[in-house]
Amino acid sequence: MTAPWQTSRRPRAAALAAVFAATLAWAGPSYALFEDDEARRAILELRQRVDALTQSSQRAGERSGDEVSQLRRSLLDLQSQIEALRTEQAMLRGQNEQLMRDVGELQRRQKDMAQGVDERLRQFEPTKVTVDGREFQADPAEKRDFEAALAVFRAGRFADSVPAFGSFLRQYPQSGYAPSARFWLGNAQYATRDYKEAINNFKALLAAAPDHARAPEAALSIANCQIELKDTRAARKTLEDLIRTYPQSEAATAAKERLARLK
Repeated sequence: MTAPWQTSRRPRAAALAAVFAATLAWAGPSYALFEDDEARRAILELRQRVDALTQSSQRAGERSGDEVSQLRRSLLDLQSQIEALRTEQAMLRGQNEQLMRDVGELQRRQKDMAQGVDERLRQFEPTKVTVDGREFQADPAEKRDFEAALAVFRAGRFADSVPAFGSFLRQYPQSGYAPSARFWLGNAQYATRDYKEAINNFKALLAAAPDHARAPEAALSIANCQIELKDTRAARKTLEDLIRTYPQSEAATAAKERLARLK
């Protein structure tokens, strides 16, 4: 493909050649009008003008060619910068996608950790329990220790259940389980023939929770311990108080039968 400056230079060169030829043609017949020196000077001046015009045209063409080359280099540089920017953009897009995946994974782990912490905390949070008709809040450890002591008693290991219930009452003196724990502790002591300590625990239950569901049974158990201790007088009074305080209870019915046998 011919460069623009090349196509523009050709007409210029042709025009200069034509001017030169016309000048020579004009100068030829005029030798008679001028002296030889003057004619030669005129011809030299015309040649110098033609050469100057030719050189000027060549320099213009060269400048045009340089400008085109420079423009091409600029375009190549711009294309390289565009490609570099595209590469950088692709890399940043990849990094952003990786960051989004990392954030998602971090959020999932954080959620799992939060759930795990909540589950562990729930193991220490008080829960609502109902024992012997009473509803109250109890710590998981408190509930576990009471049920463990009661399991020992129900297994018939009365001697082992005494320290278990005693330890529970010392550790949780204000527990909602306390009245029930005292009731079962008294029964364990009765089973091991420790009647005096059994009476103390049954009386402690009646003093702390006279309206407890186990209170009538505790009063009857006190009378049974007094009978075992041969304290018939105290047993009779305990049975009479039981009948008067809890007249509708099953323990009151049993108390009436025992009173009849004591007479």
